[in-house]
Amino acid sequence: MFAYEIQQIRSAEMIREADNYRMVREAIRARRAARRSAKDTEGRVNRRPYPRRHRFARAA
Repeated sequence: MFAYEIQQIRSAEMIREADNYRMVREAIRARRAARRSAKDTEGRVNRRPYPRRHRFARAA
């Protein structure tokens, strides 16, 4: 009986932890969305601020 009660307590604790983690992830996602919508992205051509390739070839 004692083991069953400990298991129930642990189960409830894990459910609370999962809910807390979910809320944190949701808040981060909302903050990112708000930041993206606040930026002025109309003038940008590329997604990256810097090109992947270097402008000049490397010297031998």
